[in-house]
Amino acid sequence: MIPFPATAPRPLLGLAQLSLVGTAPPDLVRLAADAGFDFIGARVRPVTAAERAYEMQPGSPLLAETLARMRDTGVTVRDIEFLLLDGSEQREAWLRMMEAGAALGATGLTVAASDPDRSRLAETLARMAADGRDHGITPMLEPISYQAVHSIPDAAELARAAGCRIVVDTLHFRRFGGTLDELREHADLVPLLQICDGPAVRPADRAGLVTESRSERGVPGLGGFRIEEIVAALPAGVPVSVETPSDATVARVGEAAWVRKLRDAAERVLEAADALRASTPDHHTTEPTR
Repeated sequence: MIPFPATAPRPLLGLAQLSLVGTAPPDLVRLAADAGFDFIGARVRPVTAAERAYEMQPGSPLLAETLARMRDTGVTVRDIEFLLLDGSEQREAWLRMMEAGAALGATGLTVAASDPDRSRLAETLARMAADGRDHGITPMLEPISYQAVHSIPDAAELARAAGCRIVVDTLHFRRFGGTLDELREHADLVPLLQICDGPAVRPADRAGLVTESRSERGVPGLGGFRIEEIVAALPAGVPVSVETPSDATVARVGEAAWVRKLRDAAERVLEAADALRASTPDHHTTEPTR
């Protein structure tokens, strides 16, 4: 077990692009800075055909504007996203993403896997990791509740073999039934934790899981996920990114108010996690009943 100090400096706090997926990266940098975030995650490749695409390749005006906002505010880009590994030939796509990510100073590229062929997926991840070394970027495999890789042990096994890392999202962690012991066991692979909240009871079907994941998550600390337990299971310095889309709330209160609300909520979660670490030095918190 990794020994964690009872007290530690506040981890870097970021704002994931999915929290405002329709907001261009330079505007996301400004909103994040105004609310007090340290970094953002930038979406340099759209996930769906309906999603707004951001041209962030080297030489593009949007990249130049984003870099200028970063210089002005001190907000950095830590991770880029998102590529779903489906078994097709996707090297050209991830190389373009890595080029954009390197220009932004990112160190991680988030991927998920729908490819059911385990050996092919392992080979793909190994090729990505090799390409990433030329760009200073490490692929981060995210286990997602409705995709082929949907557990921490499965993601960790693939990542270790390929030289990748894993990113954990509190929504999917609860939806696929992850355990704190699994998280502790593989904590060395986790460079980033994404947080949001939601009802303890999962949606009834895959369509419900997808809708919840992409557009209607809950404010950290205000749902049934017991996020502070998940945060406290990792080393205290692991960066935390708030990935909390809520189309309905943003439409009602506006982008700036939403981002401030998320920042304040995340700070409360981090305080609760620190208190949990201090009260349970061995960090054996009780698993929720599923």
